[in-house]
Amino acid sequence: MLAIDRAELDAQTGGDAELAHEVLALFAGQCRSILPRLTDPALPAPQRADLAHTLKGSAAGVGATRVRACADAVEAQLRAGAEPAALDALVQAVAAALAEIEPAQ
Repeated sequence: MLAIDRAELDAQTGGDAELAHEVLALFAGQCRSILPRLTDPALPAPQRADLAHTLKGSAAGVGATRVRACADAVEAQLRAGAEPAALDALVQAVAAALAEIEPAQ
């Protein structure tokens, strides 16, 4: 299973390969920026939930379905006041997405 649903990415970018390349690069940068803060237990839960929400939206925009689902679970867990059990799955999903994106860059 691919980390990026290319059909979804094509739908989001109108099949424009250059635009797809650009949004994937932006998504990769956002993952690298957000994930360290999201996994920092010293950061307040509401801020971490907001970061998960942002990552979820970005993932949806590029067809990173597993990242989106994991970020959604982490956001819900944090908003419920629980330690996010889905955090490891999110880290793995982001790593898989980055591994798939970076060779294409």
